[in-house]
Amino acid sequence: MKKRFVLTAALASILLLSACSSGNKNSDVNSTKDEATNSKATNGKATNDTPKKPITLTLFDKNVGDPFTNPVAQEITDRTGVFIEIQQPTGNPDEKLNLMLVSGDLPDIALIDRREATLNKYIAAGALIPLNDLIEEYAPNIKKRYGDVLSKSVYEDGKNYYLNNWYGLDPDPNWAINMRMDILEEFGYGERAAAGDSFTQDEFLDLLRKFKAKYPEVDGKPSIPMTVSADHMPTIIGSFKAMYGMKTYYEHDGRLEFDVRDPQYLAMIRFINTLYSEGLLDREWGINKAQNYAQKTASGRVFATAGGIVNEANSAFRTQYGEDTHQLFYGFKVTAPGVDPNKTTYGPRSSLGWDGVGITKANKHPVETIKFLDFLASEEGQYLLMWGKEGMNWNMENGVHVPTQEALDAISKDWAAFSKSTGARKWTWMIRNGLGEDGTPYDLMFRYKRDNVNQHALKSMAGSTWDTALYDDLGPKSGTPDALNEQKIKDIIDTGFSNMVYAQSHDEIDGMYAKMIAEIEANDAVKIEGIYTENYKARLALYNAAEQK
Repeated sequence: MKKRFVLTAALASILLLSACSSGNKNSDVNSTKDEATNSKATNGKATNDTPKKPITLTLFDKNVGDPFTNPVAQEITDRTGVFIEIQQPTGNPDEKLNLMLVSGDLPDIALIDRREATLNKYIAAGALIPLNDLIEEYAPNIKKRYGDVLSKSVYEDGKNYYLNNWYGLDPDPNWAINMRMDILEEFGYGERAAAGDSFTQDEFLDLLRKFKAKYPEVDGKPSIPMTVSADHMPTIIGSFKAMYGMKTYYEHDGRLEFDVRDPQYLAMIRFINTLYSEGLLDREWGINKAQNYAQKTASGRVFATAGGIVNEANSAFRTQYGEDTHQLFYGFKVTAPGVDPNKTTYGPRSSLGWDGVGITKANKHPVETIKFLDFLASEEGQYLLMWGKEGMNWNMENGVHVPTQEALDAISKDWAAFSKSTGARKWTWMIRNGLGEDGTPYDLMFRYKRDNVNQHALKSMAGSTWDTALYDDLGPKSGTPDALNEQKIKDIIDTGFSNMVYAQSHDEIDGMYAKMIAEIEANDAVKIEGIYTENYKARLALYNAAEQK
């Protein structure tokens, strides 16, 4: 970890990843072979220090409780000399983990949700051992592939106590403004839409107005130019913020402040208010449950929506009109005035992943365990975990992983049954997001074969991914008076947002906004923002120190 840590996280570029994957194939193949050879040398059964009889390690997995006996599991044991005894809770995983911590009845390896306080409890209690020396001496693949993720995951003492799972920026599109392709073609935007071009806010407004004017009714019911699902309101608000390039906080004069202080916030509110006051936004947008949302978008009465891919409606349209229909919702960037499409923030992702995989103090084989984890983290280990065995589910052709047609057919028919029988994607440990060195996705099940909407989104939403890791968990400690004030402020902001959207005029919005700012300041907003800023600076210092080691 010698390289200098860059303060602003780099945007993950899908196009760049694709371009890299089509580069020097021989170089990629040799790199993969070297890594595989290294993995075999440190983990495989041909080495002198691998026990003839596999050692058994217990592993707590909050996701999967199947026995470690499928073809992938058997291959892992053959390659590493490690057999895994799976422990999985029948109830709440965190409750089980806390009980194990209190009782001292710990597994050898624990997979713990990074977003829960349980992980820090395990570290603070000394239940997880530091991994730095083990990684340095026995885990070349982890060092190479995790890179600065290790620096970003250090504890307050500067040590690593877990390895991230589903780590690295996920290059897949996240949110978008979704619009029907057939309507875009009808209104003269077909060529631009097919190319995945972005739309300006004014163009989007014009399209909504044209749709309302031309189709006041559809099948005898009022048309709905735009609707959203209230069950996913944070995503919906996030999609609107993305148009303006807004992030978790407003960074201003070296401080992190509440996003409502961003001048773009007020501009965003005025835009949403315009949508509502002109009847372009569904009158029930704030109360639409998932079922109502699915029914409306699939009815043909809706032109646009916000959030993720509109799977339910698109499936219904394909069933009704055929696979080649253009009556489908496609994702696009809509940009606010003066905002560069590549500065939009439709793809918030954390490079630190979902889980932490740690070795507990109960483990009597830490060296063998880190070698086991190092193999799983390798390029070879990732394809074994996610694609299954070579020669069974896939073959290497000209340096590229190619799934068999039988595997693709089985996945299409019943991916869960395929996973259970072959072991592919059954054990998701040490998983890295994105593409392998040959340009194929690690996730065979859900990333290899993409429909036309998802393929289009790779173009239309490229360049808007950004790393949220630096902003995670910067608030005051739970249970403190500051934490109570922070929650009050968030409630004030939520209420203010709703009131301003329904305001009668932009002048009224301005008054409501001023009142909201006064209320949050009366509840110590400046102090809470000071806590955000101090924690942020401390985190940067910790990361930079880890990078210099």
